[in-house]
Amino acid sequence: MSSSPVFPKFVSVEGADIHSRSKPDGFRFSLVSYNILAQVYVKSSLFPHSPSSSLKWKSRSNSILEVIKNLGADFFCLQEVDEFDSFYKGNMQELGYSSIYMKRSGQKRDGCGLFYKHDRAELVLEEKIEYNDLVKSIQDGNSSNDDEPNNDQPDKQKDVARKNAQKVRKCCYMHACTSFSVQSSEYAVCYFFINWFSDAGPKSGAEDRGDPNDPRVRLKRDCVGILAAFKFKDPSNIIIVANTQLYWDPEWADVKLAQAKYLLSRLAQFKTLLSDRYECTPEVIVAGDFNSTPGDMVYQYLLSGNPSSELMPDCIEERPIPLCSVYASTRGEPPFTNYTPGFTGTLDYILFCPSDYIKPISFLELPDSNAADIVGGLPNFSHPSDHLPIGAEFEIVKE
Repeated sequence: MSSSPVFPKFVSVEGADIHSRSKPDGFRFSLVSYNILAQVYVKSSLFPHSPSSSLKWKSRSNSILEVIKNLGADFFCLQEVDEFDSFYKGNMQELGYSSIYMKRSGQKRDGCGLFYKHDRAELVLEEKIEYNDLVKSIQDGNSSNDDEPNNDQPDKQKDVARKNAQKVRKCCYMHACTSFSVQSSEYAVCYFFINWFSDAGPKSGAEDRGDPNDPRVRLKRDCVGILAAFKFKDPSNIIIVANTQLYWDPEWADVKLAQAKYLLSRLAQFKTLLSDRYECTPEVIVAGDFNSTPGDMVYQYLLSGNPSSELMPDCIEERPIPLCSVYASTRGEPPFTNYTPGFTGTLDYILFCPSDYIKPISFLELPDSNAADIVGGLPNFSHPSDHLPIGAEFEIVKE
């Protein structure tokens, strides 16, 4: 196996290398999403299948930078970025990229980084997402008595949560949304409660920071995201790029679904703000590590743009943005974007809001499962992360 990283190529949707395509019909730009595996999570005990020297920071960081430089995308949505100030910010600046960084909440040392070529795109507006804000939407119904000792507080919180869930059910099933107005984070939490207090009861998870039966604990996963709007310098089109990483634990699908709903609600608000301010209709791209495989609840929700469960009926005051997957709509979702002996599957996606003016014209190739450079699992010298980069080139045509 080579000690240098593998450089994937963009392949045209039409089946040819993108450089051999005819004259473009509109304006083109490229975007890559890549979970680069934070160094803080790199331990030989977690990756015993990886050559130990391939896990060292100097080797990995240089390889990641080489991959980024070779791809040369206009936008990079990176997840699990640590060493941002000490390494990535300066090195990406030398490559011609400006950056937005959102560190995870709490004691976490990594975060999401959005890098863009400042000679092609100008940052117009940005917002940062902390999914811990979902906790703030939980109403315990007893705020006036917070200073009084109460050994029954957890039970009271659950009782209030059940009442909130019942109220949402009644609202939704009767389509009486006008009687119960909710903000984006509040609706996401209300759905969370509906799922949480189903007959199956609360779910358990591997990570325990306090009582997982307490929704305030369960929703506080320290995950983050970035929303950014850019204006291309020539022509003057505005696009929204969102970058995020949802919670990792497969046993906590309810939390991931609440995060996904909050993401789309915030995205819809952000798009409306831009539309009103600049009198335009921005194109929308959402990328990241969603820690969800094709077909599960989060995937179905994100791609349908509408709730797939009967517990999330069509009565939302603010409808989410409909999205399509670049890979699903062109070549089909890849069999994997994460490849280790313990887990192999697709967790990373590039989504876009379909319109008459934007279309993916190429995608970044991924290796087959029998490729020599991934045998044994990732990371290795050919691939510096346990995830593979995914990417797309888009074409925008305006009237």
